[in-house]
Amino acid sequence: MQAFILAGGLGTRLRSIINDQPKPMADIENKPFLAHQIEQLKAQGIMQVIICVGYLHDHVLSYFGNGEAWGVRIDYSIETSPLGTGGALKHAQEFVDGSFLVLNGDSFFDIDLQELVRFHEARKKEDKGCVGTLALTTVPDAGRYGSVLLNGKGRIVNFTEKSTTNGAAAGLINAGVYVLEPKILETIPTEQKVSIERTVFPSFLGNDARLYGYEGDEFFVDIGTPEGYYLFREYVKARDEGEGNYDNSKQSTFTH
Repeated sequence: MQAFILAGGLGTRLRSIINDQPKPMADIENKPFLAHQIEQLKAQGIMQVIICVGYLHDHVLSYFGNGEAWGVRIDYSIETSPLGTGGALKHAQEFVDGSFLVLNGDSFFDIDLQELVRFHEARKKEDKGCVGTLALTTVPDAGRYGSVLLNGKGRIVNFTEKSTTNGAAAGLINAGVYVLEPKILETIPTEQKVSIERTVFPSFLGNDARLYGYEGDEFFVDIGTPEGYYLFREYVKARDEGEGNYDNSKQSTFTH
C-alpha cells in the first residue's frame, strides 16, 4: 500500500524552533520528524511513500532524495501555492493506485498501521459505501483539537470543531492517520485550497458514502506547537533508551 505524507505546512506555530526549515524537517533526536514517520512506515512493511510538499520543499527533496538510503521508494507531489490538506491530496492524485494511507506531516500516532488497514478492508466488505477509515484516539481535552462521534457500528456520524471556550473534556479526536479510497478524491476540486478535515470529511456525513473510525490508545502527539515538539523528543529518547512509553494524558498540557 502507498502512504501519502502531507508535509506542505508553513509551521508558523513552530517558527521559534525550526527557523528557516519546513515544519516536517524539525529536528528530533538528530533526524527530521519526517524521518521518524518514514521509519514507522518501513518498519510496518509500507515501502512506497509520496510526500506532498510545498513550502521550502527543496529541504525535503535534498535530504530524502528517492528514498534509497531509507530503504523505501519516495516520490514527491510539489505544490506551487498552498492547497491545504485536501487540495494537496488532489494534487497528488496521479500517484494513487488503489486504497492508500495518509499521514499528517505534523503529528505522530504510534499505531499498528497494518491493523488499521485490515480494519478498513473489513468495513469495506460489510459496507460498500465505505470510502475511508480515520484513526482516532482519546485525549483529555478534545476541544483543543475538535472531536469525532461514532455510532454503535463504528461509523463516524459527527465532527465537532475545536473550541477553547467550553472547558476541558476528554473525547475522541482525529489522530491524523487515514486509509482512504480513490473515489474520495473525486469530491475535491482541482488546484483549490481545501481542508480534508474541515470540508471533505464532513461532506460524507449522512449520504451514501461513509467514513469509519478506528480507535487506538497508543502514543499520539501533534508536533505543531513547541509543547508537542518537546514531548515527542522525550518520547523518542525514552523509546530508544528502552525506558517505556508516554501516555496521552500528557496532551492536557498542550496549548493549541
